[in-house]
Amino acid sequence: MTPNPLDDPAADPFEIARLAADDVARLTGVEHHDIALTLGSGWGKAAELLGETTATIPAAEVTGFSAPALAGHPGTLRSVVTATGVRVLVIGARTHLYEGHGVRRVVHSVRTAAATGARIMVLTNGAGGIRESWRPGQPVLISDHLNLTAASPLEGASFVDLTDLYSSRLREAARRVDPTLDEGVYCQFRGPQYETPAEVRMARTLGGHIVGMSTALEAIAARQSGMEVLGFSLITNLAAGISPTALSHEEVLEAGRTAEPVISALLARVIGSL
Repeated sequence: MTPNPLDDPAADPFEIARLAADDVARLTGVEHHDIALTLGSGWGKAAELLGETTATIPAAEVTGFSAPALAGHPGTLRSVVTATGVRVLVIGARTHLYEGHGVRRVVHSVRTAAATGARIMVLTNGAGGIRESWRPGQPVLISDHLNLTAASPLEGASFVDLTDLYSSRLREAARRVDPTLDEGVYCQFRGPQYETPAEVRMARTLGGHIVGMSTALEAIAARQSGMEVLGFSLITNLAAGISPTALSHEEVLEAGRTAEPVISALLARVIGSL
């Protein structure tokens, strides 16, 4: 197996992202992308609704990427042009922190997207809901996050302001498309185990509304790269201690499959409006 260059602690992750962006340009024939979209569980069909797909490439052929470890993630990068001529890089290859590859590989897709020229990063995920009023299949905007991973993509003395990390401008644009959208604070845990009821109570006490295993680290890296961030969670289940039943990955996938047509159409409309 070819070593991943991001595993070398002496390597510059931003230079590797630039090399990856060169690979994306060469393999897709598209020199510049305007918006990047990471598709989490349940959001996959959005790529087909955005516009014309002009290229789909295996992510593993791009420097620093590897095949996804989680079912529901296709392991591809797709270049899509919208009806208004906007270029969208659709990322279907997410590395999670629990895979054990390190934070650099978790955020490499975001840094690559920035290196392709994208100025907006749209991050989506499937997650557990803490609010009892939410139901599986409901999309929710991310207004802020709690990073409970004890990790950061920032290295050295890199001080990045996260005051408006999940752009209020982009959230307002999303609500113009769907005024019924609720929002909440996302809590990223390391995983891969689901949160315990006590951890969910902790998250709620701290001000959290959504629990999951992705997104926060990617959002930090996107802001460091100068990108504007829009975050969406699909509530696939009520969190442990909120839900009356045990949690399972099959439940998450089933909720995603059921909600996918509706939320994908919503996401496509939102991106088309940006």
